[in-house]
Amino acid sequence: MKNNYSKMNFGLLIIMIIFSIFGLIMIFSASSIAAVLRYQVSSNHFVIRQLVSTIGGFILGFIIMAIPTKQYRFFSKILIYGMACLLAFLFIGGVAGGGAQSWFDLGAVNFQPSEFGKLFIIIYLAVSYNKMSGKKKINAWQLLKPLIPVVLIFFLVAAQPDLGGAAIIGIITFMIYTSIPYATKQKRKLTLIGLGAIAVGAIVVLLFQPKLLQSYQMRRILDFQRPCERYSEETGYQVCNGYIAIKNGGIFGVGLGKSTQKYLYLPEAHTDFIFPIICEELGIIVAVVILILYFIMLYIILGIAKETDNIRNSILAYGVFAYLLSHILINLLGVLGLIPLTGVPLPFLSYGGTYNLCILVALFIVERVSIENKLDKQRRKIENL
Repeated sequence: MKNNYSKMNFGLLIIMIIFSIFGLIMIFSASSIAAVLRYQVSSNHFVIRQLVSTIGGFILGFIIMAIPTKQYRFFSKILIYGMACLLAFLFIGGVAGGGAQSWFDLGAVNFQPSEFGKLFIIIYLAVSYNKMSGKKKINAWQLLKPLIPVVLIFFLVAAQPDLGGAAIIGIITFMIYTSIPYATKQKRKLTLIGLGAIAVGAIVVLLFQPKLLQSYQMRRILDFQRPCERYSEETGYQVCNGYIAIKNGGIFGVGLGKSTQKYLYLPEAHTDFIFPIICEELGIIVAVVILILYFIMLYIILGIAKETDNIRNSILAYGVFAYLLSHILINLLGVLGLIPLTGVPLPFLSYGGTYNLCILVALFIVERVSIENKLDKQRRKIENL
């Protein structure tokens, strides 16, 4: 076992540790004022919760990293269908937060099932499409069948309504589906049909939006540009204050803990809008370093996905790549006013116990794939002697 751990990708692990520590520092800085003034709790309330999820994520991650990925076939269906049932139960026993009924109140903590749903989808699709690797001919039904429970989860999340979470599930699924090496011609046709269905669905939402979406959600979708011209509106207020935070910081920042925008000007300073606070306190230079570290992390994950010898491990790594990339892009483009704001957290840096735990577990699954890549390479060398 110790020998296996020595084969993990230490570059990826180091970046995970750096981001986790830096995230805790910034969550404390961004949340300490709001914790006292807005939530009437202690100044370290949010950072303590994030610390617990971080420690739990690393412990659970190292345990999961010891499980061979071939064992996932024994519980992938249980995970995906169990998640569908859990998401359905949210409409009965869930609690609302951020305009969506997405949470279970467990007393000391709130649990958001949709975050685990993203991870379970990656595992389920990896196992399902890997089973096809030995077949000589694969038809359209075989390609589409694994997507049925995924589509169900997508609609359950969208109905909460959690449009950001549903969008990420759609992106992860689409990127995984387009990456599988089976039945290329059929896959292209089905992809075009799927894109057409999405376009039709978007038109239906726009035509019947009063019944399908809340008014604030439609404002976010249709009216997200020039936020500072709409400062008095909810859709412009947050993004414009994010701009002010970035401008205040300049190149070198005003200093750690010295942000003015976190004094309730940015209602979600420690969650969705943590990046503008980082820019304000530590400057554009640190923000660029963060983006470079994200790029390195994604590059490492993509490299691990390309080194694998089987479809299962390739999809596991590539799915986590899509998971991280979609969160990074949707969060940053949203806070910069380039796309509608959806309330998607930034990996490691935004407060969110369930999400933080899932990101760490996902990355440790990639570490397991890296270990198996090296074991396979070692085995081939022995066989060639």
